[in-house]
Formats: sequence, C-alpha cells, structure tokens
Amino acid sequence: MGRFLALLLALSVAGAAAAQPSAPAPKPAAKAAAKKEKARGTSWAQLSAEHQQVLAPLKPDWDALEPERQRKWIGIAKRYPKMKPEGQARVQKRMQEWAKLTPEQRRQARENYRRMAKSPEKRKSLRQQWAEYQALPPHERQSLAPPPGPEPKKSRR
Repeated sequence: MGRFLALLLALSVAGAAAAQPSAPAPKPAAKAAAKKEKARGTSWAQLSAEHQQVLAPLKPDWDALEPERQRKWIGIAKRYPKMKPEGQARVQKRMQEWAKLTPEQRRQARENYRRMAKSPEKRKSLRQQWAEYQALPPHERQSLAPPPGPEPKKSRR
C-alpha cells in the first residue's frame, strides 16, 4: 500500500508540473541568441527607412559587409541627424567614395589608417606635407597629380 501511495504521489506531482505554464527562457539562452543575431549582422530590410536613406550608397554591398562594419555604419547613421549640414555632406561624399572602392582598396585603406593611428610622428609629418601641398598654386598641384587612368573595376561577391 505504501508503494501505491508513493506512486500516486509521484504521478500527481509530475502531472502538476506538466500542467504548469513553462517558465521564461533562461538568460544564458537569450544571451546566446542575441550573440548569434549580432554575429549574423543586420539585413538591409531590417534597417529603418531613415538609416536606409543615410546609408543608401552602401546598399549594393550591405548584406556582404561584416557585422562589425555594419554596426559602425549604423552608428554613423544614428549620429547623422545631429550633424551640421556640412558634416552630413562630408559623410555622404565619403560614403560614396568608400562604396566605389574595391575590397582590396578598402583593406589597404584600413591598413593605412591603423598604421597612421599608431604613429603620431607619421601623422604630424603627413599633416605638414598636406599643408605644403595645399599652399601650392593650382597648376603646380595639378602637375603633381597622377595622370587619369581607367577606373579599377569593382569586384562583386
């Protein structure tokens, strides 16, 4: 009889547990899902209409961008409305120029930026050279410019 009561008690506890609503997902699972979403990036369709408008020059390549790069561009798009018109124009111009670069040119630009960021002396020297160049008359600047050649083809992935 004792066994019967123990079995009946076990069944009633198991039935009560099964009848209760499921508890919310544990936090580690939610964190893992958020991390997975972050690693996947944001699709163009997931961007707000405002961000799509600001980031329009990047649309053809958006889904191929690494998630980290997407987050950086989204950060720029968030700051964009607070910028002065001159700053907005500068961002748009630079974004268009960036979009025209090949993946290899982009990699090289990032590498150059990292190298310059690590060396204050090189930055100072480059600023000095730039100031000297800007002080030249236009015809001398033009003589220093490389001859125009065919634009490199943009590779698509």
